[in-house]
Amino acid sequence: MEYHDSETAREVANRVQAFMDEVVLPREREALATGEAITTEEMDGFWEEAKDRDLFAPQMPEEYGGQGLDFQDMLPSFEQVGRSLIGARSIRANAPDEGNMHTLELAGTERQKEEWLRPLVRGEISSGFSMTEPMQGGGSDPKMLKTTAQKDGDEWVINGHKWWTTGGMNADILLVMARTDPDAHPYEGTSIILVPADTEGVTVVRNIPHLGGHGVTERTTGHAEIKYENVRVPVENTIGREEQGFQIAQMRLGGGRLTHCMRYSGMAERALDIATAYLSEREAFGTSLADKQSLRHRIADAETRLHAARTMVRHAARELDHSEARIEVAMAKLFTANVTNDVIDLAVQCCGGNGIGKDLPLAHFYEHVRAFRIVDGADEVHRRSIARWAFDDVDETEIQNTLQFDEELWVDEFDR
Repeated sequence: MEYHDSETAREVANRVQAFMDEVVLPREREALATGEAITTEEMDGFWEEAKDRDLFAPQMPEEYGGQGLDFQDMLPSFEQVGRSLIGARSIRANAPDEGNMHTLELAGTERQKEEWLRPLVRGEISSGFSMTEPMQGGGSDPKMLKTTAQKDGDEWVINGHKWWTTGGMNADILLVMARTDPDAHPYEGTSIILVPADTEGVTVVRNIPHLGGHGVTERTTGHAEIKYENVRVPVENTIGREEQGFQIAQMRLGGGRLTHCMRYSGMAERALDIATAYLSEREAFGTSLADKQSLRHRIADAETRLHAARTMVRHAARELDHSEARIEVAMAKLFTANVTNDVIDLAVQCCGGNGIGKDLPLAHFYEHVRAFRIVDGADEVHRRSIARWAFDDVDETEIQNTLQFDEELWVDEFDR
């Protein structure tokens, strides 16, 4: 399919595809076949190869070591890396670091960019985004945020309990959402504060066991439960202006959801490739499975819906360039999450025992993709946003006047 991507986008995506096919996917297949985990040293080698091919950190400006691609030009490359369980990591475009880099680039001070952003892009440090809290804390309803940060001289004193902090198990730096003005509305009294993970009072409780929690690398990203008990950091560690945490976080959400959509659509496309190859070779009841009309129709429907999802994501990306595109992004995320779940489920079914076995990546895909209907905003919350728009329940002028923030756009996203 042609999606009218720019020449730059197509050229870079072609080079990313070659990197996946020639370097990353062969090693992934080996790891799946042998159970031999891909080491940290091997991941470093992928990064060096990505740098040699001018593919490293495509989302970041060249001055920080990235490729400086425009947002729309990045999307086809994100789709290519989504074909592999380690594709995004292999070019330094994986969550949560990718989103945290973007946040620091947009709102960080020059000191913060030099101290944290530059080494983060280079892969010298890792990060986590610490927002979601256990019951009854902040999640899909962000107004329930309970973590606090109080000023004591030139320091913040942070107290709170977080979980689903993606990357938190190995993070060097944590971006913590905290209430800094308890008397204000949460949207107007919350800040994002940089907290070095080795700061006294930061306790990583555990790596939360979860669906798809294992992978093919020896060092997995993980989702950490973390307690902050009288954690002291300088006030100058605040990202952007105080009390503007939700507004800053919102800037990363729309684009982050769309890059997730492209990664998972790439995963779904590879799942279909595997399924059609299997159906073409497997015989049953006297003929090839590829000749069975019911399977052909189901594959046709899957290809059609996946094409629609890709088109919807690209449309939302174009709109995001000149507006907040909150409804377009919500629709794209909701639709793509469900389509990719259905497509990968179909691929598993088509491959039978080979689908649920782990010689192929389909079982891994199946475990990973289910979370996408919850991360980056649960289906129900996106439906609520779209329904409010459809029934004209929300005055657009009112939205623009409330600090440019829409609560349905900020929802529990496993702290990408």
